[in-house]
Formats: sequence, C-alpha cells, structure tokens
Amino acid sequence: MVTVSDIAVGKFKEILESEGKTQCGFRFYTTGGGCCGPSYGIDIVEQPSEDDEVIDKDGVKVFIEQSASEKLNGMEIHYVDDGEKQGFVFTGNQPSCDSGCGSSCG
Repeated sequence: MVTVSDIAVGKFKEILESEGKTQCGFRFYTTGGGCCGPSYGIDIVEQPSEDDEVIDKDGVKVFIEQSASEKLNGMEIHYVDDGEKQGFVFTGNQPSCDSGCGSSCG
C-alpha cells in the first residue's frame, strides 16, 4: 500500500484549487524506465482507471496505476520544497538496482 504525507495532501489541494479542478484527483503511473527502475508520471484526472489503487486522504483523491502500485508498495508520496528543488517524491525503501547494467543508480 502507498501512503500520502500531510504535506503532499496540502500541495495537492493547492494545485487542484488553482486549476479549478477540486473534484478531480491525481493519478500516478509508470512511464517506462531504465537500469534504475521505472519512471513515474502524474496527471490530474476525473476518475481512476479500472485497476487503480485509490487513496482518499482529507478529501484528496490519489489514484495509482496497478503496476506502479506494486512497485511502490510501502512507499510514501511526499512533497519537497527546499528552495532549489520542488516536487512530489516517493520516500521509503526503494528496490536496489540489480539489473546488472553496470551503472550507478544514485
């Protein structure tokens, strides 16, 4: 199961309000990947897809594509704003790079 931090919920609400889409939710999905694992995308959508994991926290809906949900099991969606970087991140124990590509995944 994926969880969502209170800080991420606040940012989700802020974005939805500024876009005038307070009845929508955020959908996380895989967009391919490489040696270090999948890349993830995010969209504002009205409804989840059929097999999405659905999270409702404090009135914010987060939908996670089934294959992404499996890869992100035990992770938390968080929002960071440290002055230089801003964005949603996944925190927790990420799987190690074991594909044998010879590149560093750091």
